[in-house]
Amino acid sequence: MKLWPAFLLCLTLASSSAALAQDPNQAAQTDPYLDAMRAISDGRIDQAEDALKRMMEQEPQHAGAWLDLAIIQCELGHSREAERLFKIIEEHYSPPPGIIEVINSQRAAGCRGRIVVHDKLSVLLGRGYDGNVNQGASSPYFALGSGDDTQVLNLLPQYLPQHDQYTLLSANYVRDLDARGDTAFVQFQARENDRLSHYNTASLLLGIDTPWRFGTWNTHTTGTAGVLTLGGREYQRQVQMQERVTPPLPLPDHFQFSILGGLSYVQYPTLTNFDAATDELDAQLQYQNQDTAAQLTVGAMADHGDAARLGGDRHGWQAGIMLNTRLGERLNSELGWSWQSWEGESAYSPGLIEQKRKQDMQSFRAGLIMPLRRDLALELEWRRILNNENISLFEYRGQLWQLSLKWQNF
Repeated sequence: MKLWPAFLLCLTLASSSAALAQDPNQAAQTDPYLDAMRAISDGRIDQAEDALKRMMEQEPQHAGAWLDLAIIQCELGHSREAERLFKIIEEHYSPPPGIIEVINSQRAAGCRGRIVVHDKLSVLLGRGYDGNVNQGASSPYFALGSGDDTQVLNLLPQYLPQHDQYTLLSANYVRDLDARGDTAFVQFQARENDRLSHYNTASLLLGIDTPWRFGTWNTHTTGTAGVLTLGGREYQRQVQMQERVTPPLPLPDHFQFSILGGLSYVQYPTLTNFDAATDELDAQLQYQNQDTAAQLTVGAMADHGDAARLGGDRHGWQAGIMLNTRLGERLNSELGWSWQSWEGESAYSPGLIEQKRKQDMQSFRAGLIMPLRRDLALELEWRRILNNENISLFEYRGQLWQLSLKWQNF
């Protein structure tokens, strides 16, 4: 990162504090400028440009905003606009020698659209125990048919819960693409069981996230594509688009409200009539301060399958709560709960299973994180899954313990 954004940020904070000491009513006027300086420091040049333009609309004689906007235009490669702004500063504000030196250095270097690139990488290695690797049915009995034709069958052992220990490796890489805040990310995860190797999984996810701003509305568009293997064979392919919209609501400090809309398509190369497209619409409320971060999500879902898919289309609801809290200087905690409810539109398998499938699944999660140093942490995680269904074949319980070592470069 260049030195001038950090230098100007320090000057801004100092000058803003002095101004507020003289007139507290000017606090709201400095917000766009501070937003711009924070965006510059984070490398979000395009968002900084928007904030400075808003600042100049409120206070057109703000010389610092003119200079910062000129340098941002140069950073974005807009040489003509940058030169026009430099000339306005020279002709109307009588800048001191230090500012003249900054302007001349920008001219000498040229406006080539330089990008401040940030790379983030995290790698996790874990060891765990899963009490139901295969999502085996909770009951060993299963009923077929209805009325006088009902038959009660015993499930084979391979369809009942099987436990195993496993090793997990995951990696997450994020890279800035340009000055406007676009990022690309790659996520990889592989889990290998000690005994039940035919349930080994590996997944790869590629994605791009793009921020937008419409007036005072912030949005993020995220597109992803991924593949999942099971037992060494390709099992699932998925593509997804998601839009997050954050309206400028008058919420209390530390709160943020967003609306999320998503569309995904899942394909199963080795299964017939399982492909499906899912729509979802969620509302999300977030809270964050220095020691605590919390998130509440509620939403509706619709799942559209192939015409021959068992049970037809589905519709459902979902909700979730996540809480991260600092317990001390060397200990953080994570708590989570999620719920999904699905209902099919028709009998699951006419003649064999006459019920419409109804699923009600809850997942509980708790974790402790102990930082060992700035880039290394030890994590202990517990998960519990309660999948209740009206068709006993699909009902299951699961519990998982995992101890991990996580390294990250940010």
